[in-house]
Amino acid sequence: MIYRFFKRFFDIVISLIALPFVLLIILIFAPIIFFTDKGPVFYNAPRLGRKGKVFKMYKLRSMKVNSPNLRNADGSTYNAANDPRVTGVGRFMRKTSIDEVPQFLNVLKGDMSFIGPRAHLTNSYTGFENLDEPHQKRLAVRPGITGYSQAYYRNSASAAQKMEHDVYYVEHLSFGLDVRIVFKTVASVLKRENIYVTPDGTQPTESNADKMSEAVKK
Repeated sequence: MIYRFFKRFFDIVISLIALPFVLLIILIFAPIIFFTDKGPVFYNAPRLGRKGKVFKMYKLRSMKVNSPNLRNADGSTYNAANDPRVTGVGRFMRKTSIDEVPQFLNVLKGDMSFIGPRAHLTNSYTGFENLDEPHQKRLAVRPGITGYSQAYYRNSASAAQKMEHDVYYVEHLSFGLDVRIVFKTVASVLKRENIYVTPDGTQPTESNADKMSEAVKK
């Protein structure tokens, strides 16, 4: 309980330390993103924050302009190695999670935390009081740049599994758990583990990834 009080203080310190690095990343990648297809540099996605407050989550744009929004059968985001919607620089940013770096600005603003549940989509959102208990519990804390589900499973978990992982995190929130998540996040990014996932919630093979990509092109 005491750690919950100090968590915001840690978030401010971490985001201030990271700020020069964040600005450098933006300065390097912004021109590349823009000149790739003359589109916006940022993808400002509406997300649900603590207690259901809607905010704009900052990301560097990794997809081509006006790309269709594809979802897997369970509602999770479609993600494959040869997704034709993703730009060349976008593939690199996704593999290295560089596209997520601007979210440190959300942390500094208080929209997000460095570690927490993944920011929830605003689809079909009708108010915090109308959510079921697991969803309310998930939104009891600020969403994170990384978190338990992102660190240990990245994109390999289904939407239902991600929910379970997020609820587990909220129920077991502690300094020790956050430290373990940080180290696991670094390891997952360096090893490039569980980056892609197919419509049935499994890691993609060359054949089923090709099938989805062909469907996108059509």
